[in-house]
Amino acid sequence: MSDTHTLAAGGAAALAPRAYHPAHEPHPENGTSLGFWLYLMSDCLIFAALFATYGVLGRSYAAGPTGKELFDLGLVALNTAFLLLSSITFGFAMLQKQQKNVRGTLAWLAVTGLLGLAFLAVELYEFAHLIHQGATPQRSAFLSAFFTLVGTHGLHVTFGLIWLVTLMLQIRKHGLIPENVRRVNCLSMFWHFLDVVWIGVFTFVYLMGVL
Repeated sequence: MSDTHTLAAGGAAALAPRAYHPAHEPHPENGTSLGFWLYLMSDCLIFAALFATYGVLGRSYAAGPTGKELFDLGLVALNTAFLLLSSITFGFAMLQKQQKNVRGTLAWLAVTGLLGLAFLAVELYEFAHLIHQGATPQRSAFLSAFFTLVGTHGLHVTFGLIWLVTLMLQIRKHGLIPENVRRVNCLSMFWHFLDVVWIGVFTFVYLMGVL
């Protein structure tokens, strides 16, 4: 009789619904990519608003310096090269990731990070040089819009670098597990998105600013 009760209890336990726990649930296929695309679309709206603001205020100099007087296209072109090269090196990291080469992936991610740091260093130098000349954000609506747009992009690059270093530590510790592969893919989309935005900044702010 006791065996019968034991079997009945075991069967009831097997039929009972399993308690939900996030760790036990499979990751939805393409769920992360979809969510990250939605995030990028929201970021597009932010930059679209900043570009529109600069388009309205970009000629409001308030008798202060203009873009033609302030911008050093050679320096900005060098900075653009750093960021575009970082996009290429990230592509090499993606190729190494597809080959399941952990060391190669980490090496190219490190090169990408160094180029990103070089980009930020040049941008900070430019900001410091402009402020030293008295071209502060308070000087005119043009400079307020300029610092806000370019500075917001710089903050995104900073966030991308923090994410990059964190991801490299995760890959070094756990290898190219599916979770880390998803993270590399998302960071790749984010990094290329920053490149596209910077091309817009370089064209709309700097090139048109010196005309």
